Amino acid sequence: MADTTIKIAEEVRDRLRMLAEERGTSTRSFVERLITETPTEAEAAERTARALAYVRANLCPDLSDDDVQRAQQWRADIAAGRVGARR
Repeated sequence: MADTTIKIAEEVRDRLRMLAEERGTSTRSFVERLITETPTEAEAAERTARALAYVRANLCPDLSDDDVQRAQQWRADIAAGRVGARR
C-alpha cells in the first residue's frame, strides 16, 4: 500500500484525529473508511435511480417525478431548518 501525504490545516488534522478517536480507530482508518463509503455523484445518482425503480415497481407505481422533486425539496428544507420546530 502506498502512503500519500495530504496537506491540511492543523485544525482539520486535529478534528480528524478527534473524530477517529471517538470511533475507536486511527486517523488513517477513519479517512480510508470515509472516502470509500462516500459515493461519487454518479454512484449516488445510480443508487437513487435503482431506489426509485424499486419503489415504483413494488410500492407506488404512480410515483411521479414531481412527487420525487417535492420530497427532495422537503428534505432539503428540513435539513436547512426551514421546516419543523427544533426540540
